[in-house]
Amino acid sequence: MKASKIAYKPVGLALGAVSGMAAGALFKQMWKMLGHDEDAPDATDEERSWHEVLLAATLQGAIFAGVKAAVDRAGATTVRRLTGTWPG
Repeated sequence: MKASKIAYKPVGLALGAVSGMAAGALFKQMWKMLGHDEDAPDATDEERSWHEVLLAATLQGAIFAGVKAAVDRAGATTVRRLTGTWPG
């Protein structure tokens, strides 16, 4: 394993935590903008419809994946600019 890849591990973990928090906040805002309740439904929430539960899960997954990819890519690009080596 390359030294740059090992050195990037703690950075990647920190960025993962930050991206998770950012994605959660963005999802809450998007859910509110769509005109739904403050809290998104859980899969076992009996009071919510299938449509609402699946919509929430799909939106949350898409937002999380997009934010994670953007943050990971930005982190790798920054490491490359600073060190001249791609961390992956």
